[in-house]
Amino acid sequence: MKKTVILTAFVLLIPSVLAKHCHKENYYQKIWCDKNSGITEYILPDKTRVDCLTKDYALEFDFAHKWAESVGQALYYAKMTKKKPAVALIMESSNDEKYYNRVNILAKEYNITLFKIKTQEYDNYNNTDIFSYLVACFKNYIKIALINLIDLI
Repeated sequence: MKKTVILTAFVLLIPSVLAKHCHKENYYQKIWCDKNSGITEYILPDKTRVDCLTKDYALEFDFAHKWAESVGQALYYAKMTKKKPAVALIMESSNDEKYYNRVNILAKEYNITLFKIKTQEYDNYNNTDIFSYLVACFKNYIKIALINLIDLI
């Protein structure tokens, strides 16, 4: 029975590991927001959600390739909360620097505070070595799966 549970857990993890990101956006959001005494998923009157609301900032978290969306959301959330707009850009590799540079141009123009969040895999991944990236992601998922399995047993 235990072997079946373990095998099933690993089989279910494989599609997640092959997905683009090692962790979901809310993983980074929660860590950053907790560390900075913020409120995650703060709900506005129109039912939109600020990823993290702190004493000073209304932050939008996004993976780097979604840089354009993050700017508009941060400005809107700031207007609605009367806080300063901020973007936390999740960087998975040095290839994401081009997106950071794009946001930075707008951040200077519209007084948006910009936070760069480098993932644990940032230094391990580049376009020529997708295998190393997948191994790093798989290690994270194995660790999470083992913790969950121990809780089940």
